[in-house]
Amino acid sequence: MDLNNNVALITGGASGLGRATLDFFVSKGAKAVILDINDEKATEAINALGSDNVIYFNTDVMKEDSVKAAIEGTEKAFGKLNFAVNCAGTGYGARILGKNGPHPLDIFKFIIDLNLVGTFNVMRLASELIDKNEPDNKGEKGVIINTASIAGYEGQVGQSAYAASKAGVIGMTITAARDLARHGIRVCTIAPGIFDTPLMSLAKDENKEALLKETQFPHRFGNPEEYAQLAEHIINNTYLNGETIRLDSAMRMGPK
Repeated sequence: MDLNNNVALITGGASGLGRATLDFFVSKGAKAVILDINDEKATEAINALGSDNVIYFNTDVMKEDSVKAAIEGTEKAFGKLNFAVNCAGTGYGARILGKNGPHPLDIFKFIIDLNLVGTFNVMRLASELIDKNEPDNKGEKGVIINTASIAGYEGQVGQSAYAASKAGVIGMTITAARDLARHGIRVCTIAPGIFDTPLMSLAKDENKEALLKETQFPHRFGNPEEYAQLAEHIINNTYLNGETIRLDSAMRMGPK
């Protein structure tokens, strides 16, 4: 498929990997829908890219009614949906048993709910609208791209909640691709390494340096546009389906 003249829904589209994807997709001729909770950042994006190209819905991806309203708004505004890119999510650092006691259970549940359940919620509701499309000349109706992390393979100390949520996204990829195959919808996942995003900016300098030591080539943080470029390639390459692609400069994270 092609981005030009098609519609992409991007969760977490107001910042980080989502904003980079938003900018890149619009530059390629796509219309875009931001699902986020940051009104200020979303307004900045619309002002930069134009209200004819981008619309925004304040959306809690963990809530069915909130996502349904955004999907309905997308159909009303653009008449269709071709792509969904799930970038919404966050992390939390705590050992299972730390200095102050056991890992807070409510926070573990929240991270799972946001990163994994939220991804599933958007995927299931977006696919219903994508399924309304007429298949293109290759039999496709649309593409869904989810975001995991290399932590889903080798989570570090204190990453139990984050690693579990992202491992769940990875595990869901092939089943989602199989479920949606008969609808002409492909599903892939990107598992980024360390990227220069607002979430990474919260890390301590010593932690950033330790992570950088694990990169191979190129020996640097990822550029969010590189995520967007891979997302575009997944959309363009019809034979990519059911796959999780690491985007990490051959990095393998150590325990700390």
